Amino acid sequence: MSDDISGRGDPRKTLELLWGRAPRASRGPKARLNVTDVVAAAIALVDAEGLAALTTRRVAEDLGVSPMSLYTYVPGKPELIDLMLDALMGEIRAPTGATWRERVADVARQNWALVLRHPWIVEVVTHRPVLGPNSIAKYHLELSALDGIGLDDLEMDRALTLVLDYVAGAVRGAARERTVKERTGMTDREWWAQVGPFLAEVFDTERFPLAARVGQVAGETYGAHDPAGAFAFGLERVLDGLELLVARKSRRPAS
Repeated sequence: MSDDISGRGDPRKTLELLWGRAPRASRGPKARLNVTDVVAAAIALVDAEGLAALTTRRVAEDLGVSPMSLYTYVPGKPELIDLMLDALMGEIRAPTGATWRERVADVARQNWALVLRHPWIVEVVTHRPVLGPNSIAKYHLELSALDGIGLDDLEMDRALTLVLDYVAGAVRGAARERTVKERTGMTDREWWAQVGPFLAEVFDTERFPLAARVGQVAGETYGAHDPAGAFAFGLERVLDGLELLVARKSRRPAS
């Protein structure tokens, strides 16, 4: 498990920074930077080199300031990670679509795309929510996809959690695929081309007939791996389940 955990820093200081309420120094020279500059530099660094590259010293170097001066903007790495996560939540826009199902699908696809733009997000343990303005705005916008379709407030929250949990699980495969390709310099197809001939010699199709049959069809259809196709298939099944709930609620007599 990653050592990087959201909500690990000083809660009060983190909230003050997130909401622009951090006390400002009354003395000394005018600040060259602001918190937004620091967060943007940190995101650019991690997008390019991964979460392991994130240190306050490295961010300070990229900004051309001393490590000690960086602490006048952000107390430390834990608080910085929360600020980074909240900044990225601002990339989510109001869901679009003519039906609730289309809007919820748009919510899922936006979150899928967000992680693929910033795959390091899945490395951060995010049990405690980042209660920043962008994160709360994201929650509000995503709930709007479910508003007015017959669900009560608790059901709306749980339906959204179901969708986002599905995305979080599905997108990990796509993020890992990208990471493995970058770190090995080899695509999945190239890897299978190397292991396939040996596997064909030792694989017993009579002992594992289902694996042989289904594996062959899957391989011929989409090759070594198809995270986007698997995501689309699973999303439709999640939406099917929600549609049953909505239909059942619409048939329930008023109390």
